[in-house]
Amino acid sequence: MFSRRAGLVGIMCVFSLLAVTGCASGKEYHVSIEGSDQNPGSVLKPFKTISAAAEIAQPGDVITVHEGIYRERINPPRGGESDAKRITYQAAKGQKVVIKGSEAIKGWQKVQNDTWKVSISNSFFGDFNPYSDLIRGDWFNGKGRQHHTGAVYLNDHWLTEAAKLDDVLRPVGHAAGAYLPGQSQYLLNVAWFKAGAGSQKISAGAFAAQHGIQTEPNPEGGKNVGWIEHGDWVRYDKVDFGQSTNQIEIRASSATRGGIIEIRSDSPDGELLGTCPVPNTGGWHSWFSFNAKIKPVSGTQTICMVFTSSQSENASGLRLWFAQVDASNTTIWAQFKDVNPNEGNVEINVRQSVFYPEMPGMNYITVRGFTLMHAATNWAPPTAEQVGLIGTHWSKGWIIENNDICYSVCTGVTLGKHGDEFDNTSANSAEGYVKTIERGLARGWSKDNIGSHIVCNNRIAHCEQAGIVGSLGPIFSTVTGNTIHDIHVCQLFTGAEMAGIKFHGAVDTEISHNHIYRTNRGIWLDWMTQGTRVTQNLLHDNGPSEDLFVEVNHGPFLVDNNILLSRTSLLVNSQGGAYVHNLFNGRVRVIVGERRLTPHLKEHGTEVAGLAPNPSGDERFYNNIFANGGLAEYDRVKLPVFMDGNVSLKGAKPSKHETTSIVQPETDPAIKLVEEDDGIFLQMNLDKAWSNKQPRKMVTTELLGKAKIPDLPYIQPDGSPYRIDTNYFGKSRDTNNPFPGPFIKPEIQNIRVKVWSSK
Repeated sequence: MFSRRAGLVGIMCVFSLLAVTGCASGKEYHVSIEGSDQNPGSVLKPFKTISAAAEIAQPGDVITVHEGIYRERINPPRGGESDAKRITYQAAKGQKVVIKGSEAIKGWQKVQNDTWKVSISNSFFGDFNPYSDLIRGDWFNGKGRQHHTGAVYLNDHWLTEAAKLDDVLRPVGHAAGAYLPGQSQYLLNVAWFKAGAGSQKISAGAFAAQHGIQTEPNPEGGKNVGWIEHGDWVRYDKVDFGQSTNQIEIRASSATRGGIIEIRSDSPDGELLGTCPVPNTGGWHSWFSFNAKIKPVSGTQTICMVFTSSQSENASGLRLWFAQVDASNTTIWAQFKDVNPNEGNVEINVRQSVFYPEMPGMNYITVRGFTLMHAATNWAPPTAEQVGLIGTHWSKGWIIENNDICYSVCTGVTLGKHGDEFDNTSANSAEGYVKTIERGLARGWSKDNIGSHIVCNNRIAHCEQAGIVGSLGPIFSTVTGNTIHDIHVCQLFTGAEMAGIKFHGAVDTEISHNHIYRTNRGIWLDWMTQGTRVTQNLLHDNGPSEDLFVEVNHGPFLVDNNILLSRTSLLVNSQGGAYVHNLFNGRVRVIVGERRLTPHLKEHGTEVAGLAPNPSGDERFYNNIFANGGLAEYDRVKLPVFMDGNVSLKGAKPSKHETTSIVQPETDPAIKLVEEDDGIFLQMNLDKAWSNKQPRKMVTTELLGKAKIPDLPYIQPDGSPYRIDTNYFGKSRDTNNPFPGPFIKPEIQNIRVKVWSSK
């Protein structure tokens, strides 16, 4: 069930053995679906629910759950006392234990076409009804419609919430293309029209106003008017075409599977002036110039753009649901094509979480070997309590290992902050988060009380905000050996917190040996990333954003021995990062001139040492391989940068600060990932001569120096120095002249190596 990195022996959590031996002196309670909560919880007379065992388990005890489906929310009333005396929840060895936040639903009645409905008494849901619970919070954007934390599942996979009942009443595949995000959507981020002799500035028209979209300047000028979906439109007023012309050029940002833009006069159904094709970008976005031939036009006019996806609305088998809640009942309509839902496996969300303590401070808990699924989680911003399908809730010392965690409406695993009366009141501002940090410190944010969690060997999938999220809570933690995929792929809503891993305040945190793919963004480290190491991770097929985003951090932090293969590998809006022996197969983007004041901390702690702006620069790039995108964007940063020993291939443009790197723009490394039954293989061309052409230094704490703003060295959490003398597989490098990238010097040019094992 779990993927493990080739070259490692099954990636073990470093504290797992402590958990096993530490419980030897405690009691073991058993749970079985055949048991009774009136039983004593012995192996012969087990409890029926996990919650019953949780009520009596004490530090040092083990709760062993036997095969079956359990529909409950585990709310641990207490935690352990130390690593050696924790409370362990575990699936019985070799048995599949599934814990769901959903309930099976029968009583569906056929309405029309592929649509069925069911009416459920509100008392069924108790004090929490996901179908009246709106997704909301700081930095959340619903794209002009409402979203609920409820979900409907057929055979464990969720249907998609419709914006209106009419869409559900149509046959499957006949609803508006708005339900094909990432496939039929087109992000029209228009900068200018070029019509006739010159560029004409335009105004955001009716679309933005009608859909409640906030218009913001973009780097190319003009206004960001948001998503335009299949069949949708945007209007621009007072477009000055000057003298008669038969061509229009549109500068815009696209994220689509392709289609056609119709250019019409005055209204969406006005005279067709012309069309232009939208290219297939495979779901990622980039700036393009679109050229359209139009009828000769002159003077000032109002025009509309209407987008039609190349994937017709009838081509999709996407199934929709919609719910209405009145004073007595909840009615759900859902599409079931060729399925009788009364005979099939249909479930609905009823619980907000699956394993989450209501009270903070439940320390030293282990959760091992379960399938955890179907949670009605809400948006989890950094300024509010972060409730996940499974979460630690402002605690210390959890081990979450060898679990299958999937289908959470917002977040899978949360290592998050406490809740208080200030939740979701920060007005999406940096100042609001500074106040959140101050309140966190007052509530015990320190190594003594919070963090030091281990999240390892889990598969985390199908979460629409984040796979793992944590604000302040992930300090001194280790996230290793996890497979994280299909995160924020539906994209019905958006915001500023979507990623495979999204951390605020990753202090002395290790993110290692993870496989992250098909996410909006792979890893996002935001604020106070200090003493953190990102190492030996495999990231690919992430977008439309990037594999790694580091935002408003001052360092020091280390990114080494990673394989980053998405179209954009790295986005930097920070200082104090060291990037060493990585393979970057995509663009490297740098944001310059960030003015937010963000904290830097005292070494190996959470005490704020000061606030500083983020002027860009003070970065280190040693011994990396770049293809397609290089370090040229660092030519405009404000602070000094340090670059040596890199290799730039296939059009990658080096920075002017690189004086000793190898630049071979015509060389194609032919990078390709191949998935086979036993794992994922990387094929690429490496040149042994790179060692002879460019001698390289071993990267050490001494070479990296100090991050400028915090004035701190690059050292490990235990205070020992770094020496990057091993590669992606943990094998020893040539310390006299290390080979560039995450591998050791190859014997042949065309390598084929297993970079992830499925066994």
